[in-house]
Amino acid sequence: MNTCTATRLPARAYVALGSNLADPAGQVLAALGAIAALPHTRLLARSSLYLNAAVGYADQPDFINAVALLETGLTPQQLLDALLNIEHAFGRERTFRNAPRVIDLDVLSYAALQCHDAGLTLPHPRMHERAFVLIPLLEIAPDMVIPGLQAAAHYLPDVSGHGLTRVADNWTSQNKTTEKSQ
Repeated sequence: MNTCTATRLPARAYVALGSNLADPAGQVLAALGAIAALPHTRLLARSSLYLNAAVGYADQPDFINAVALLETGLTPQQLLDALLNIEHAFGRERTFRNAPRVIDLDVLSYAALQCHDAGLTLPHPRMHERAFVLIPLLEIAPDMVIPGLQAAAHYLPDVSGHGLTRVADNWTSQNKTTEKSQ
């Protein structure tokens, strides 16, 4: 793969958001606001919020996940740096792999780039394996093709067994009244 250099700005990028600590729905919504406030960046769309069990390290609270579509004048590395700064500002601590987190922000794709730099691989190398990414992504981009792979929908042939639940923006862990995602 080549280095992650944008050839044309502004570019469209997809970002995954997740949280399972300190009012996860509120954290994801606040992070969407912080992303929308980035310089040279517009939030074009965002998915619903989805509740799902933790993947990897299972002994932790459930996650709230979403995906956002941005138009940005930031380069891929500048966008990643800005997202890491937002995580830091929200109090993200990286104690161990798959640890509980107040916010997690990942660049899923940037334009149609296929590249690898220190700390950044595009498209995200595991996005096609994760229902908690694909379901919200397909909600806002049903025709999304993952660069170098296939249509995102190809990777979720059985959406009935994905284990995600769509929840309202005001969801809290004390109020688990939810609507099953479609």
